[in-house]
Amino acid sequence: MRYLPLSDPDRRAMLDAIGVASVDDLFADVPAAARLSGPVEGLPMHMTEMAVERQLGGLAKQNLAAGDAPFFLGAGAYRHHVPSSVDHLIQRGEFLTAYTPYQPEIAQGTLQVLFEFQTQVARLYGCDVANASMYDGSTACWEAIGMARRITRRTRAILSAGLHPHYVSVCETMAKFTGDTLDIARPTLDQGKPGDDMARLLAAIDDQTSCVVVQNPNILGHIADLSELAEACHAKGALLIVVVTEPVSLGAIKSPGEMGADIVVGEGQSIGVGLQFGGPYLGLFATRDKYVRQMPGRLCGQTVDADGKRGFVLTLSTREQHIRREKATSNICTNSGLCALAFSIHMTLLGEKGLRELAALNHAKAVAAADVLAQVPGVEVLNHSFFNEFTLRLSKPARPIVRDLADQNILAGVALGRLYADAGLENGLIVAVTETTTEEHVATLASALREALA
Repeated sequence: MRYLPLSDPDRRAMLDAIGVASVDDLFADVPAAARLSGPVEGLPMHMTEMAVERQLGGLAKQNLAAGDAPFFLGAGAYRHHVPSSVDHLIQRGEFLTAYTPYQPEIAQGTLQVLFEFQTQVARLYGCDVANASMYDGSTACWEAIGMARRITRRTRAILSAGLHPHYVSVCETMAKFTGDTLDIARPTLDQGKPGDDMARLLAAIDDQTSCVVVQNPNILGHIADLSELAEACHAKGALLIVVVTEPVSLGAIKSPGEMGADIVVGEGQSIGVGLQFGGPYLGLFATRDKYVRQMPGRLCGQTVDADGKRGFVLTLSTREQHIRREKATSNICTNSGLCALAFSIHMTLLGEKGLRELAALNHAKAVAAADVLAQVPGVEVLNHSFFNEFTLRLSKPARPIVRDLADQNILAGVALGRLYADAGLENGLIVAVTETTTEEHVATLASALREALA
């Protein structure tokens, strides 16, 4: 296929139409320090293919991969073992299709697996219906707030102090353009129990509240019973939105739908999708049946063809790609089809029994790790309950310690000071433990923390 670039007159006409003098003017909002003034330093302009492979391979070796070190990072993205069968199966021909399966007659494999994916997510979240995936957990969270606004015709959303700060940031950005008011709080290390934030949420709900957004387990790893909060929301005509960043936890914890949640969203990366240096990831979204027409994204439905044979089609697809933008339920969502396929295959391989066993293994390893780390002088475990992630309060600021341990090839966790600028959080360290963590890894971390805090 030939590529025909624009001519200089074409570019000039486009620049004149939007009122700028040059292409460089389009980047005026990007700070000068963040812009390149020339080629990337250290990369030659011309090399053979074999030389390029060697050069890039050398650069890649400078990364510290998750599997090459004791790994305790979490806070929304988790390292789990993904069977090699997942990678093999997602490449089968039945699942090869165009970016989006508008022509069902040639995309039945993709549509069927998305239909099954929806069923898995709905059961996992304890909801009636789920869509065919979204971009990621943070944008799914905002979409849920927008959906609550459409349903309640209110614009005040209350966000839990335990909601992931990156999710909060996405919501703050989008709210600038929609007029939604966000009631936001920050966690504290003195908040040893999630009840403190729960009391704030219960007291804040009023007749102008569209929704309450709460994460479970929250950013510090605390687990809460949300039943009372759901009742309080419904008494005021508001919706309860629950965010789940670690779907494996639902193999052990009561589902949000069972606790009364109206909309459940989150990140699906833990199942079938590797860490991949931050993406692509997978947004999950489920709700009650009565709200299905306000749900963003798209749905795959089951039907029969002219011969009475079972088939699958897209249905209730209220995305801007399908209907007029002003009537769309969303303008920022997309379907992460390949990641959804990997999620569905991994979930199928696990089955309900396997998911429960995986969750039990994660929790047991995390409990054992917390017990070991609690014996280190200068370390305090703050959680009274957790799944596979908990928060430590160190006797010194956590960020320098995390950096020093990274230099020793130990990825110790996520420092709260990296997530929050608030005073009082700088000594917090979020530690995640999964089935990939060994006793030797925990012993290595404990030893390194003992030395760093001495």
